[in-house]
Amino acid sequence: MHIPDGFLDPWVAGLFWLGSGAAVGVAIKRARDELGDERTPLLGVVAAGIFAAQMLNWPIPGGTSAHFVGGAFAGILLGPSLGVLAMTAVVAIQALVFGDGGIIALGANLFAMAVVDVLVGYALFRACRNVHESGAAFLAGWGAVTLSAFVVGVGVGASSAFAYELGTTVTIMVVGHALLGVVEGAITAAVYGYVADARPDLVLGRRDDEHASGVGL
Repeated sequence: MHIPDGFLDPWVAGLFWLGSGAAVGVAIKRARDELGDERTPLLGVVAAGIFAAQMLNWPIPGGTSAHFVGGAFAGILLGPSLGVLAMTAVVAIQALVFGDGGIIALGANLFAMAVVDVLVGYALFRACRNVHESGAAFLAGWGAVTLSAFVVGVGVGASSAFAYELGTTVTIMVVGHALLGVVEGAITAAVYGYVADARPDLVLGRRDDEHASGVGL
């Protein structure tokens, strides 16, 4: 999922930087009102856990690789703004410290994993959670990582610097991650279920519902 330097044309990398910068800026502005005593340590714990999980990579055809992304889980547990910030820290540290993904391509990697993955995962979960909570978490993990892979495929395929054309890169990334996304969805659902059972007060949606119920009473 991490794009190395040399795979993106400058104009493509620049567009991704603009998109990521705008999204992170909005997240920072909105997160100021969301951080509380229980949110601050949870933000660090979620980011650290996802960082560790992302270090495991599996190669897939076409010179790319796949790994647990975790953006959907971050969005589900932290909400969209804090989720974006948590994933931004994870992806940036991996690039700057461990060389996982290029510096020029960092904007694209942030857009795919810290913006698209988080926001799509959060939206899918919120849309489906009233039908089946665990199923919604699975769908969020699967759908978010698949769409993130699509974004990566479009970025590298649109770049003349990359050896493969758009049709090849999108197909390889989407098909590969749609299959491996089953694992992403299963892990997301399992970890979410554990947290929801052990600490329901930390689950964003449940806390909001409980607050609304209290106001109604």
